[in-house]
Amino acid sequence: MGHLPVLFAALVLDRLVGDPDWLWRRISHPVVLFGAAIGFADRRYNHVDDSPELRRRKGRSAIIVLLALAALGGGVLAHLFDRLGGVGVILEILVVSVFLAQKSLADHVAAVADGLYRDGLAGGRKAVSMIVGRDPDALDEAGVSRAAIESLSENFSDGIVAPALWFAFFGLPGLMAYKMLNTADSMIGHLNDRHRDFGRAAAKLDDLANWPASRLSALLVAAGAGLVRGWSAMKRAATSALTDQGLHRSPNAGWPEAAMAGGLDLMLGGPRRYGGELVMEAGLHASGRQNAGARDIVEALEIFRRACDCLALIVLAAVAVSY
Repeated sequence: MGHLPVLFAALVLDRLVGDPDWLWRRISHPVVLFGAAIGFADRRYNHVDDSPELRRRKGRSAIIVLLALAALGGGVLAHLFDRLGGVGVILEILVVSVFLAQKSLADHVAAVADGLYRDGLAGGRKAVSMIVGRDPDALDEAGVSRAAIESLSENFSDGIVAPALWFAFFGLPGLMAYKMLNTADSMIGHLNDRHRDFGRAAAKLDDLANWPASRLSALLVAAGAGLVRGWSAMKRAATSALTDQGLHRSPNAGWPEAAMAGGLDLMLGGPRRYGGELVMEAGLHASGRQNAGARDIVEALEIFRRACDCLALIVLAAVAVSY
């Protein structure tokens, strides 16, 4: 069986089941193991007394080795699954679904809306602190809502669309290497004193690896907005993605976030606080509404789900064409 039928089945399984907490309480999630390997490399080779150039060289070497190990692990699994026939197909579907995040992402973002509805601002702040790095105590209801929607949009790209693309084209080795890279970027790809040099290669490679998925994600969000809110919302989403994506600090995250902003006719982005420090950023779709609430999170989730449906339908259509 080729990659595409496996991917379609994995998308359906992840949408329905997601990541069962009972399983990951008993064994380590693969991404946790990736994080342990990255943390070891960071502790072992990232020395504060090294020169910036040496730290950059060590960072490049570390990420190359980590990606090679991840791809090798994926290759070993693919070979094993091929030898197991039908059982191997089922196991491959299960493995691929583990690296997708449709249900888990939707559940975490829905918890923010539920927190706002049930416990007001305090509940929303508590729930959003689980999915974003900005200071929750500095957020009002609009800030909590925008943070949840922005996280939903960005993670749609790098948590769902990108893994799907890397598996579709490169199988398990590509999927494993991508998840290792994306995990490394989240751990060491920061512009702080410790990781500015050592994590530079990981951050740059992650930007490159997410380039196709971010553009496709914007198209899928626009399609989802059209299905939920009609033609005008789809047009706004596409226009906002094209015109405002460059205002985002990330070369990739701006695409799905700007598309979601246009689809909701809501300004996203703008100033926010990380670790007590105010970060000034431009607003995406600045002509949209300034105020946001739990209802906007719920509507963003509907657009997200329709975008996921569109992704699955594209994969299904590709399966039909290829067979």
